[in-house]
Amino acid sequence: MTDPSAQPSQTDAENKPWIKVNPPVFIGAGGLCLLFVLFTVIMPKRAEGLFAAIQSWVLTSAGWFYILAVALFLIFVVGLAISGFGRIKLGPDHSEPDYSYTSWFAMLFSAGMGIGLMFFGVAEPVMHTMTPPVADPASADAAREAMRITFFHWGVHAWAIYAVVALSLAYFAFRQGLPLTIRSAFYPLIGERIYGPIGHAVDIFAVLGTIFGVATSLGFGVMQVNAGLNYLFDVQISTWVQIGLIAIITVFATISVVMGLDGGIRRVSELNLILAVLLLVFVLIAGPTEYLLQTYVQNTGYYLSGLIETTFNLYAYEPSGWIGGWTLFYWGWWIAWSPFVGMFIARVSKGRTIREFVVGVLLVPVGFTFMWMTFFGNTGIHMILDEGITQLADAVAADTSLALFQFFEYLPFSTLASLLATILVVTFFVTSSDSGSLVVDMLTSGGVDDDTPVWQRIFWSVTEGVIAAALLLAGGLTALQTATIASALPFAIIMLLMCWGLLKALRLELVKRTSLKEAMLAPRVATNPVPWEKRLARIVRQPGREDVLAFIDSTVQSALQRVADQLEKVGVEAAVGRDEKDRLWLEVNHGTEQDFFYSVHAKPYSPPAFIMRDTRANRGEKLRYYHAEVYLKEGGQDYDIMGWSEEQVIADVLDQYEKHMYFLSAVR
Repeated sequence: MTDPSAQPSQTDAENKPWIKVNPPVFIGAGGLCLLFVLFTVIMPKRAEGLFAAIQSWVLTSAGWFYILAVALFLIFVVGLAISGFGRIKLGPDHSEPDYSYTSWFAMLFSAGMGIGLMFFGVAEPVMHTMTPPVADPASADAAREAMRITFFHWGVHAWAIYAVVALSLAYFAFRQGLPLTIRSAFYPLIGERIYGPIGHAVDIFAVLGTIFGVATSLGFGVMQVNAGLNYLFDVQISTWVQIGLIAIITVFATISVVMGLDGGIRRVSELNLILAVLLLVFVLIAGPTEYLLQTYVQNTGYYLSGLIETTFNLYAYEPSGWIGGWTLFYWGWWIAWSPFVGMFIARVSKGRTIREFVVGVLLVPVGFTFMWMTFFGNTGIHMILDEGITQLADAVAADTSLALFQFFEYLPFSTLASLLATILVVTFFVTSSDSGSLVVDMLTSGGVDDDTPVWQRIFWSVTEGVIAAALLLAGGLTALQTATIASALPFAIIMLLMCWGLLKALRLELVKRTSLKEAMLAPRVATNPVPWEKRLARIVRQPGREDVLAFIDSTVQSALQRVADQLEKVGVEAAVGRDEKDRLWLEVNHGTEQDFFYSVHAKPYSPPAFIMRDTRANRGEKLRYYHAEVYLKEGGQDYDIMGWSEEQVIADVLDQYEKHMYFLSAVR
C-alpha cells in the first residue's frame, strides 16, 4: 500500500499559500521600482537631466567615500582570513561544503562578473591605451597603465566587496540560524529590531541596489547582443531592437529562475564556464600566443606592485571626469551587485571556513578574470600598436558594444567566434537575470523559505527587464552608469555597518570559545564510570540505528526532561523537543541573551574495512553503525554518549550548561 504522504495531495496544493512576502519590503521595493519606471517613461528628458546631475554630485562630493570604503572592504576580508577568525566555519562546526570546488568556482565566476567581461574585455584596455588618464596616448607606457587599471577595476577589490556581503550572510544564516537576508547582519548591532522598520529599510536598499545593478548588466548585455546580431545577420542597432531583445531574453531568464538554483542556475553557470574557456583558448591560440603569456605574467606583477597606490588614487592632482566614468562606476557597479552576488555566493559556500572562503573568492575568479582581460585586451592592443590596425581603436571609440565583434574580424574563424560570443553573452544575460530575480524574491519574502510561489520570481524577473528597458530609453549608457553609482551609495554605508556587525559577532564567538576552555566547573560528587567490560563490548559491537534511537528515546529523553523540569522549577524557561530526523534536544531560553542548546543526534558511520566481510551490494548499509553524538549551537562536538547512564547524561548537560553560563558572564 502506498504511503499517502509520499506525494503531494490535492489538499496540500490547495493549502499552499499563493503569496509569501514580507509586506513592507515587497510593497516598498515594488512601489519605488514602479515610480522609477513611470518617471523615466513619462519624462525621459527630465530623467536624463536628473541622472546627469546625480552623477555630477557623486563625482564631486562622494568619490572619496567610494574609494575609501572599497579599500576598507579589502583590508577587512583579508584581515579576517589571516586572523584567528579564519578557522571559523560558515555553518555549524560539523558542516561540509555542498558543492565541489569545480561547481563552486563556476558559479562564483558566472554570478560575479558575467556580461561585463564580454562587454569590456577588449574595449576597456583599448580605451585606456588610446585615452589614458595620465600617460601619452598609444604608447607603451599607456598600454602598461591600461592593463594595470583594467586589472585594478576587475581584481581583488571587486571580489572583496562581494566577500563582505557573502561572509555576513553565510555566517549569520548558516551559523547563527537567522534569515538569509541583509538585515540579519545587523543583529549584533540592534538585536531583535532587525525585524522592524530598520531591517525593512536595509532590505529595501538591498533590493533596489540589486535590481539596478542587474538592470545595468542587462543593458550592457543587450547592447552587445544587438551588436552581435548586427554583425552576424545585419539586424538594425537601435534602442527599440534592444528593448525587444530584453523582452525575449527575459523570458528565458524567467524559465531558468522558475527551475531554481540546482535545476537551472547551476547548469547555466557551468555552461557559461565551458563556453568562456573555449573562447579564451581560441583567442590565446589565434592571437600572439607568446606575447600574451608574457604580458599575463608582467601585468599581474605590475598590478600587485602598485596595488596600494591605485587603491587610494583619486586623481586629486590631475582632476578630470575620467575617474567617474571608470573607477567610481565600477565600484558602484560592484556594490550594487553585492547583495545579489553576495547572497548567491553565501548560498553555495555553506560549510567552508572563512579562510578557505576568502582565498577561494579573492584569488581563483580573479586569476581567470586577469587571464581573460590579458588575452582579449592585450591582443587588441597588439593589433593597434604593433600591427597598425587603427580601425579597431576607431571602432571601440565609436561604439564599445561593437568592440568585441570588430576585434574578431582580425582573427581567423571570425563569424564562428562572433556567434559563440553572442551565445555566451545571452547565457550570461540569463544567469545574471535569473540569479538576481531569485535573490530579490528571497529578500522580499523574508529570507526564511526559498520555496516561494512561482509568480513572485516571475514578477521580479520581469521587473528587472522593464527597468533595464526604462534606463535605455532614459539615456542609454550614461543612465545605466548613473543609476548604478547612485543606487550603490546608501548600500555602501550599509556594507560598512555589516563589517562592524560581523566583526562584533566573530569577537563574541572567540570570547565564547576561550571562556568554554577556561571555565572552572563545579566538582562532581560521583562520576559513575562505565564498567570497562561494557565499554569494550560497545566498541566492538557498534550499535545500529534502532539501538541508538531506543537509547535516545529512553535514557536521553528522561535525562533532558529531568533537567528541563528542574529549570522550570527555578523560573528558567526550558523545553525538550524531538523531530523526525533522529534528533532530540533541550533548549533553555535566556531572553535577550544567547540561548542554550544541547541536542543528541543518531549519526551514521561506515564500518571499518576489516569488518566488511559481507560482499553483497548492500553490505555498506547493513553494516553501517550509529553514534549518539552531542551537538551544541555551534555544531557537533565529536563525542558519543551511547551507553551512558541517565546520571552521566545529566552530568554532561550540566557541564555544557555551566560553560554556557560562564560565557554569558564573560560578555555581560
